[in-house]
Amino acid sequence: MESAGELATRLGGTGYLTDDALATVAFLALRMQRPLLLEGEPGTGKTALAEAIAQALGLPLLRLQCYEGIDASQALYDWDFPRQVLHLRALEAGGGADAAEAEKSLYDERFLLARPVLAALQQSPAVLLVDEVDRADDEFEAFLLEVLSTWQVSIPELGTVAAATPPVVVLTSNRTRELHDALKRRCLYHWIDHPGLERELAIVRSRAPEVSAALSRQVVAVVQRLREVDLTKPPGVAETLDWARALHHLGTADLDLEAASRTLGALVKYREDAEKVRHALDQVLRA
Repeated sequence: MESAGELATRLGGTGYLTDDALATVAFLALRMQRPLLLEGEPGTGKTALAEAIAQALGLPLLRLQCYEGIDASQALYDWDFPRQVLHLRALEAGGGADAAEAEKSLYDERFLLARPVLAALQQSPAVLLVDEVDRADDEFEAFLLEVLSTWQVSIPELGTVAAATPPVVVLTSNRTRELHDALKRRCLYHWIDHPGLERELAIVRSRAPEVSAALSRQVVAVVQRLREVDLTKPPGVAETLDWARALHHLGTADLDLEAASRTLGALVKYREDAEKVRHALDQVLRA
């Protein structure tokens, strides 16, 4: 990968259209072997960028979905207990090992279940997506910081596992809380905003080519207006695509109030938002 422009072209080949700023920071993250922290509203394409990078580079994608209460073991590894039990019973039936040898053999690498972080170190090069890291707690952030600083983890029963090549790491955050400065300093950072009209239209035409050009432009124009309404969750690009496809499947040629109202379930996911959007649509489509 020789330039940000080349990366943008490769990402475009996967259907992910990026602007210069995002292509540049993603390119630098690859060249500098630094994690890339993406923040922004839900539905702006943060997760999709990690998927597109993996596809563009021909690398496996390993996804760690964060949630409240996640801990290091759920990110690193577990032991395959049922197989360990079967192995122990086989040893006992054969009578070929004493207790100490049997116990030691239980913690062989063949019984290790690698979770995303460990798998990314083992399979490097790979793309590790740490999705919605803002949902995890401070302790998990500290664990991530340690891994991202050393590119290795310690397994007491087996020893240290270090990446031959640092994985490409993409962390996403919807900013439900502030991340610690120490983690941010380790990463290159980019805020992904909702795209402008022309770029969002290009995304729809690329990702949903079955939708007519006229309907695509109408849908994107309306969504751009709706993002100015005070909604609990403004529609993201994913919702724009869903809405365009839903209208297409209903045979809609031109967006009107009736078709828009019937397909709101593809666009908004809160009842309060649906009421506001119906009111806004009445004004926008009758204008």
